Amino acid sequence: MPRAPGFGASRSDTPPPDRETGVALNKTSVSRKAQVEKTGVPARKVEMTRKAILDATRDVLREHGFAGLSTRDVALAAGVPLSQIHYHFASKQGLVTAMFAAENARLLDRQTAMYADPTMSVSAQWDRACDYLDDDLKSGYVRTLLELWAAGWSDPEIAQLVRNSMSGWMDLLTRVAKRAEKELGALDPFAPEDISALVGAAFIGAEAYLLLNSESKRIPVRRALRRIGEAIRRLERARKK
Repeated sequence: MPRAPGFGASRSDTPPPDRETGVALNKTSVSRKAQVEKTGVPARKVEMTRKAILDATRDVLREHGFAGLSTRDVALAAGVPLSQIHYHFASKQGLVTAMFAAENARLLDRQTAMYADPTMSVSAQWDRACDYLDDDLKSGYVRTLLELWAAGWSDPEIAQLVRNSMSGWMDLLTRVAKRAEKELGALDPFAPEDISALVGAAFIGAEAYLLLNSESKRIPVRRALRRIGEAIRRLERARKK
């Protein structure tokens, strides 16, 4: 199976058995339960170690990008032996995908809760989504997403990971579009799924421009997104008249 550049540990990155636990490293990830049974390490400590590693992965990725990320740098940032990275996540690919899956689930939960708030209008929710865009740029999530997106062009496993993560977002956006259709009327000839696809593409495209610092007077990315919120607000006012 072809791999994207940078995925997988090099020979020099392959660690010896963990000095702290004495457990030989496996090529595949080990379940949390199995880790506790084999090492006697409390489950809480296992979770704390994993979280520290995942947080460090996010920070290193934000600073150096995917191509520049190494398991050694992550171990140093997390304050753990390199062997712990390979023990918990098997490889650089396993490490980055685990971090992305955790971040994606957290942000999808955040967005789902926001859209489920009955006190917020659709336009207010759009404004909040624009606020979240800047938050996610600062956190490194957007960079992780788009780097994995590009890696997925040559790696089927990564492509499937990204497709799965995007599926959750598109399902959520479709539900929001259906709510907007009920409250504001249909936007013929667009179906809710069409609107969901266009909104998703708009934000992904905006993120790509912003990561390249391509926003300008000629390409007013943030302003354009905010003005969609204003257009929704005008529809809401018209419906109230």
